[in-house]
Amino acid sequence: MRILITGGAGFIGSNYIHYILEQYPKDTIINLDALTYAGNLENLKDIEDNPNYKFVHGDIMDGVLVNELMKDVDTVVHFAAESHVDRSILDSAAFVRTNVNGTLILLEAAKNNGNVRFHHISTDEVYGSLDKDAPPFNETTPYDPHSPYSASKASSDHLVRAYFHTHRLPVTISNCSNNYGPYQFPEKLVPLFVLNLIDDVKIPVYGTGENIRDWLHVSDHCKAIDKIVREGTIGETYCIGGDAEKTNMEITNIILNAMGKGEEMIEHVEDRKGHDKRYAINFDKIKNELSWEPDVTFEEGITETIEWYKNNEKWWRNIKSGEYQEYYNKQYGNK
Repeated sequence: MRILITGGAGFIGSNYIHYILEQYPKDTIINLDALTYAGNLENLKDIEDNPNYKFVHGDIMDGVLVNELMKDVDTVVHFAAESHVDRSILDSAAFVRTNVNGTLILLEAAKNNGNVRFHHISTDEVYGSLDKDAPPFNETTPYDPHSPYSASKASSDHLVRAYFHTHRLPVTISNCSNNYGPYQFPEKLVPLFVLNLIDDVKIPVYGTGENIRDWLHVSDHCKAIDKIVREGTIGETYCIGGDAEKTNMEITNIILNAMGKGEEMIEHVEDRKGHDKRYAINFDKIKNELSWEPDVTFEEGITETIEWYKNNEKWWRNIKSGEYQEYYNKQYGNK
């Protein structure tokens, strides 16, 4: 395959690039990334000289650039997105710009260059919030987004489906649960808690910590995406879950115990506006159709993840200090 990966310098995108180059050494990858705050080329330092990998610094809003890149690929895997709920509450416009308008530009370019195969990465948050005893989300669950972030992702999902039905663009969509693992930006729950505890700083828990999420190791997510891209049914959506529902307090205590810390390190903070109660995913469809299910248990995955952050202190220290952007800012002209 000749793959255009958008947002490949981010958390999931960079893990996916590593996965593809390891599993399919003859595939070629173009990584298009604007290097916003969550984009970090340090994530890809070890493969930057691989002849089958090319980095392009650019914005998915640049229609001319996107159109040129689309001429050289047969597949798009679209990760690029603003994805932090708290940031979407503060600045919703940036989420509409990237997640909706950016997706539209990519779809147009795919259509105009011979109907390039298009896989769109989305989230379980488009389905809204579940009551504690409600059945998990599946591919037929009605959309009910509650945050500006999830609303922008829901909009992009609808656009992707519209291009399938209107233009017969060969698309698939995946809606995943909360990811965790190596290279995750420190604003997200797992790395935030781990890095705070390494520095002996209290960890902030929203409200009472009773909100429930399903947790998916990023390596399992990458395998699922690959299955969908290569074997999935065109026009279909696949839900990807980790089979690991946990309350935020359960996650907190697991991390505290793994790092030898006590409950005195917990700081309860004001709850997030419109905080959804529970997300959970039924992944029977991808299991039955594509023989995928998660391999990594949460207990195994969180232990490995904590060790990764302990062993890669320079990586996250550079992010916290802002040094990770300095070299690339000079090279690519970011501000």
